[in-house]
Amino acid sequence: MPTRFLDRTFKLTERGSSVGQEIRGGLVTFFAMSYILVLNPIILSTPDSTGHFLGGGTEGANTPAIAAGTALVAAIMSILMGSVANFPMAMAAGLGLNAMLAYTIVSLPGMTWADAMGIVVLEGILIFLLVMTGLREAIFKAVPSFLKTAISVGIGLFIALVGLVNAGIVRPGAGTPLDLGINGSIASWPLVVFIVGLLSIMVLMVKRVRGAILIGIVIATASAIALESILKLGGQTPDGSNPGGWGLTVPALNGSPVSVPEFSTLGTFSITGPFEKISIIAVLVLVFSLMLADFFDTMGTMVAVGSEANLLDEDDNPPRMRQILAIDSLGAIAGGLGGVSSNTAYIESTTGVADGARTGLASIVTGTLFLLSTFLAPLAGMIPYEAATPALVIVGFLMMQQVANIDWKDLVIGIPAFLTIVFMPFSYSITVGIGMGFISYSILAAVSRRRVHPLLWIVSALFVLYFVRGPVEGALGL
Repeated sequence: MPTRFLDRTFKLTERGSSVGQEIRGGLVTFFAMSYILVLNPIILSTPDSTGHFLGGGTEGANTPAIAAGTALVAAIMSILMGSVANFPMAMAAGLGLNAMLAYTIVSLPGMTWADAMGIVVLEGILIFLLVMTGLREAIFKAVPSFLKTAISVGIGLFIALVGLVNAGIVRPGAGTPLDLGINGSIASWPLVVFIVGLLSIMVLMVKRVRGAILIGIVIATASAIALESILKLGGQTPDGSNPGGWGLTVPALNGSPVSVPEFSTLGTFSITGPFEKISIIAVLVLVFSLMLADFFDTMGTMVAVGSEANLLDEDDNPPRMRQILAIDSLGAIAGGLGGVSSNTAYIESTTGVADGARTGLASIVTGTLFLLSTFLAPLAGMIPYEAATPALVIVGFLMMQQVANIDWKDLVIGIPAFLTIVFMPFSYSITVGIGMGFISYSILAAVSRRRVHPLLWIVSALFVLYFVRGPVEGALGL
């Protein structure tokens, strides 16, 4: 029977799951990360230094093609992650990595979008070689357990902040970095939708209703569609004239729910191009910057997902780690080949895990939905931030619970753990938080005459270089 085959293949019973649980978890993960189908085309819509746009000519970016390519690569990599690594972690174009391409690399003199994607491919090849030699896995195992716990907690706070900011429930204030809603109050219907979604999930979780997160997203999305159809709120405008509108996606369907995908971004890459436009050293600096962010973002996400799913061993390592890291490294290569930026593991996968996902079957479900969204992009685009982000806030709470496992009275442990946790949300970067934790622990452990793994010293030194890359790039004329 199909159910028995799936049980044997994905170890459903062994991991305390079921087919229904995995489907539900895969759905939740897709809803939580489907915003990338809208956001990635927006970020990659800038012209390169020659005035040309990705997937188009000189008139403007071909956003439908970028969206279709984004969905296709995310589908392939998520399905690979599920089928090869049997891990409930989905993949898509990485935020931060795509911004670096759009706002830094393609603006360099002579650099084109194909050159930028070529650098992504080079970065992916380098990470893949590190996986195949066992170095990436060795670095992961060299990290002390308490730092892995701190990384998971920090990511929880980070994604909770991402959820709050994307929903608009916290915004830049007048004289303060952040403020509540609009001028310190809940003063728009989209914010009410966020509150409805958050309260729905909270109540359902307390009542121990299965599928609480998915049900909450559906309730919030239905509320958003109803409000938009009646009130015509529209979207927020860049000049701030409509602060009460929807954050990124307006929950309304314009035209047909089905569209024929265009994949003109596929093959938009050149590996030799960057070396013809900028120096070899400059190319290596750019590859290194992308690689370090990609390398450790995935490590943190892997720990967070594995911890939430209770899949880590006594040393806080997930099962089939080499397969997980290999698929992730291939995501960078695939993203470059597809012309849609490096694909990486998504922390939003924890939302699906929180709703029951325990195996790679959930990732296959998420990947299948991404594949369908190449044809159903209008429907996927109807889920507003305000309806999906309550799930991120709830997952932040679930991951925060692990903070009790850290020995705060031991300062050599407590201070690096604290820096790891706070720098992730406050710097808006998982990589920065991990780097601060590594560097501070290496120094404090050394002065306390505790053994520090040699690989941790090497990685800490690389993080120091990463943090001062601005002056380095300036000296190189980048």
